[in-house]
Amino acid sequence: MAVSEKQQQLLRMIPGVDRIIEILGNERDLDTVPKDILTRCVRKVTEQIRKDIFSDGAKVSEKHLGIEQILKKIRTHIQKSMAPRLVPVVNATGVVVHTNLGRSLLPSDALKNLLKINSRYSNLEFDIEKGKRGSRYAIVEDILCEICGADSAIVVNNNAAAVLICLDTLAKGMEVIVSRGELVEIGGSFRIPDVMAKSGAILKEVGTTNRTHPRDYENAISERTVLLLKVHTSNYHIIGFTSEVTLGELVGIGASYGLAVMEDLGSGTFIDFSRFGLAKEPTVQESVSTGADIVTFSGDKLLGGPQAGIIVGKTATIEKIKKNPLNRALRIDKMTLAALESTLRLYRQPENAVELIPTLNMILMPVARIEEKASRLLYSLENLKIPELSAHIMDLTSRAGGGSLPMLKIPSKGIGVSVKTMTVNAVERFMRNHIPPIIGRIEDDLFIMDLRTIQVDEMAIIDSAFKTMLNKE
Repeated sequence: MAVSEKQQQLLRMIPGVDRIIEILGNERDLDTVPKDILTRCVRKVTEQIRKDIFSDGAKVSEKHLGIEQILKKIRTHIQKSMAPRLVPVVNATGVVVHTNLGRSLLPSDALKNLLKINSRYSNLEFDIEKGKRGSRYAIVEDILCEICGADSAIVVNNNAAAVLICLDTLAKGMEVIVSRGELVEIGGSFRIPDVMAKSGAILKEVGTTNRTHPRDYENAISERTVLLLKVHTSNYHIIGFTSEVTLGELVGIGASYGLAVMEDLGSGTFIDFSRFGLAKEPTVQESVSTGADIVTFSGDKLLGGPQAGIIVGKTATIEKIKKNPLNRALRIDKMTLAALESTLRLYRQPENAVELIPTLNMILMPVARIEEKASRLLYSLENLKIPELSAHIMDLTSRAGGGSLPMLKIPSKGIGVSVKTMTVNAVERFMRNHIPPIIGRIEDDLFIMDLRTIQVDEMAIIDSAFKTMLNKE
């Protein structure tokens, strides 16, 4: 490709890498930047400038190639390279268990225990009483059984792993009967048929999408059938002309034919939400009480703890799962155990759990309390006295999120904001790129922030972001 005289002139104006590094080496705020990273950022920026000149030299002028302009780009690149990739954000979406934003917030007790356990050695796999090697699962097994009434329990790294190891242990090479209406897919393309295939189990569908009867299971049982699986459709709901076989009915069929019964609850909960005027969601305790051999559920959704896949059930079945070689690959670490144990302890007093576990607290928070928060934020924004900024309180609908309670629309309150000098997309983009990012949504040409998921100490962050955006500080 021929290089024009203008392009050659522009290329000659780019300072040498060594010269730029020499200049940056005198800047104190870059003292902590490793030399390799600094060099890499300089090379990347200067290489991009060259590409811009070759691709369209007309868009690159001499003013863009001044040393200060280039240094500014390099400093920005260094800042991004040195900054953590995983950062806190302000969740103003109104989705409580937001899969993309880290799901459940941990209770303060769990955070304290995380710090305590991870800053010291611990008895992770040491039996203090016996003075010999112990099991990490013993740390939470007793309390899980205490809360849900199961005989035994084990915890792996997430619920997909829990389903996988259960199927691999109980049904590898054999048939598992599942209702066609329960062959769910959740986020990240996790599909029950795919997990079943990976486990080596053979899927046998029964019934139709909207109706399955006990006889469908009984007619499908063969000499190769070893397991009846019920999957709670926690992320969608079928209404109208429907029929499903209850877990209790499945347990009865299993007992008649000598088959194990398993339920995947997905977003398991220890709290009966109907007590608070919300839609009924099956609790782990109710599932265990049916006599099912295995019940699996997540730790980081409605439970409000860390990411984990919890398996509870009958001792003989759990012992088989513990001995599965997959268990080594799927086990949880000490950080998860520390956070999970602290979260579970709060459930010993359910009324405290509702108040102290952020996920439960946000889902069950009365609209009146949310309106108080909205009024405080509105007052703060109005007190900025920025003429181009317009804000008002709105009626909104929040969601539980995380594939949980799909039919639940939770009344909420929020703030709708518009800025005369900016498009709503520009406002959203600025807030998203703020440090820390503020994630809201756009509706009716407004940037909307749902106060259900905004923490009290985050309102000052929002206030500061608008001041910065409109150059008022």
